[in-house]
Amino acid sequence: MIQDIGEGKLDITYERSVPAKGDRLLLYGYKDKTVFLKTFEDGTSDVPEYPLECGEESVFLFRIAGVGYYTVLKDRAEIAGRSGYSYEKLSVLRRSASKELRFAGATGWQLYKWYMDNRFCGRCGAKMGFGEKERSVVCPDCNYTVYPKIMPAVIIGVTKGDDILMTRYRGREYKGHALVAGFCEIGETPEDTVRREVMEEAGIRVKNIRYYKSQPWGFDQDLLLGFYCEVEGDSTIKMDPDELSEAVWVNRSEIEEKFEDMSLTNEMIVSFKDNNYGGA
Repeated sequence: MIQDIGEGKLDITYERSVPAKGDRLLLYGYKDKTVFLKTFEDGTSDVPEYPLECGEESVFLFRIAGVGYYTVLKDRAEIAGRSGYSYEKLSVLRRSASKELRFAGATGWQLYKWYMDNRFCGRCGAKMGFGEKERSVVCPDCNYTVYPKIMPAVIIGVTKGDDILMTRYRGREYKGHALVAGFCEIGETPEDTVRREVMEEAGIRVKNIRYYKSQPWGFDQDLLLGFYCEVEGDSTIKMDPDELSEAVWVNRSEIEEKFEDMSLTNEMIVSFKDNNYGGA
């Protein structure tokens, strides 16, 4: 999956540091969800490397394999003397970047967006400052402190023997097959969310809920929790047409998806297809 870049490579220890030669700069477009990239003739992409002239204060994000990644808290910041670079949709990283850069770009976006969304205090309106010893933003007037935003959500493989419930979500950029999914609400356990989301989207009761794996998904500030479960009783689908454009039972022999090493959803679909997901 996107986070599988090698054990110990990601270091999220908070630093108040300045970039060194060889560190990388992740610049984003806030309003249009873009990232500053150069795309080469072979279709691969990369981001700028220090030293460079940015003209803005760089903010530390994290390290990967010892290399520091920084950002600038502006919408579409500019760099002098960097020909061949342009702002491209963040989703480009999913198909054109190395594994490390894909993960860095997504996780960097999550932190960049959080910083941009919390430039001013939600309590008194003062300009926020950076935490000294931990990753936070702190109001200098009322001491209100905000920590990075992480939204837990569940990905659900609903099974019925050799069939799995597959969906297509309405009104989203991604048009391929998905699984039932949704955000955890206040007061719910993830298992509660599984039951509620399957009932809301497909009108089906489930049992034998089993945790599979998790995945940080910085593109949307999510922490995804994967579960498999089985139909309990009637398996007739009563699809929510406002949320989904399609919801169907698909036999594992008819699943066309192939492993693509990015998303938890894809891995869960392919694991069911190959019958190695630990299910009944």
